[in-house]
Amino acid sequence: METALTRLVGVRHPIVQTGMGWVAGPRLVSATAEAGGLGVLASATMTLDQLRDAIREVRSRTSAPFGVNLRADATDAGERVRIMLDEGVRVASFALAPSRELIGALKEAGVVVIPSIGARRHAEKVAAWGADAVIVQGGEGGGHTGDVATSVLLPQVVDAVGIPVVAAGGFFDGRGLVAALAYGAAGVAMGTRFLLTSDSTVPDAVKARYLASTVRDVTVTRAVDGLPHRMLRTELVAALEDSGRARAVLRAVRAASGFRRLSGLTWRQMVRDGLALRHGKDLSWSQVLMAANTPMLLKASMVDGRTDLGVMASGQVAGVIADLPSCAELVERIMKEAEETQARLSTLR
Repeated sequence: METALTRLVGVRHPIVQTGMGWVAGPRLVSATAEAGGLGVLASATMTLDQLRDAIREVRSRTSAPFGVNLRADATDAGERVRIMLDEGVRVASFALAPSRELIGALKEAGVVVIPSIGARRHAEKVAAWGADAVIVQGGEGGGHTGDVATSVLLPQVVDAVGIPVVAAGGFFDGRGLVAALAYGAAGVAMGTRFLLTSDSTVPDAVKARYLASTVRDVTVTRAVDGLPHRMLRTELVAALEDSGRARAVLRAVRAASGFRRLSGLTWRQMVRDGLALRHGKDLSWSQVLMAANTPMLLKASMVDGRTDLGVMASGQVAGVIADLPSCAELVERIMKEAEETQARLSTLR
């Protein structure tokens, strides 16, 4: 299936595996790339050396195109971009909108720039700055999310910009891919569906929690870092929501210290990143500090398997996913379902 997305990034199928922190590592990214989709490596939870090693490992596993997800407002974003360029990565995605200057620098170096956005005005802004495509995540998507459903947000953005639009939030099968294409999208991006594959390194016990969940077990909470965050509802999430501000801030201080050691960042860099996070948002200083909870609480589940100590970011689709195929099996299944859906629709004429 050829679309504006497949032509832009050089993949066989219009399917993107999103850059999930602690999840989208070399094994998952290379498996997605080999299956014909666009795998995206999550760099925000890696040190600079780890990022370089991860890129090289993906290269050793596949010759297919892949991308790297960057945090545009990180203090070391420039260094991460240089590593990408040195290693020949030609697709950059962003969880937050990159600046006009960063987009220009990447495009000058021949890199395809694909920011993720959650509002039409943000899509219009990055398109005007030269972004090559956008990933549009509706409120059904996992992690930090908005409150506008994909079925409403997607057509708004498609009508507003003249660049390829990739739909995210609520997609897991071939029927969803066809629906996104009908709205005018050039493909779909999926996080939770790729997390729940045999190629994902997430511990089996954590995957089992996802598979056992229903759509009502996925909630949106501000208790983790002060921002709307979609995740599985667990005893820990309930405890965070019930805890007072003082206990939450104390927990955040401890988490910040742990993340500083893991990431190699200095306290000065973490403060600067906190200032960047606060910019443009109505966040208190305690909420900025609480943002340090996110990477450490996610690591506890996604890496250490401690569902009692960590949180599990999740799209609502977790409630309708029931198996753990390989990436190759998943992509093949999605494309077959898409073809069958298109054939069925053609009989309605």
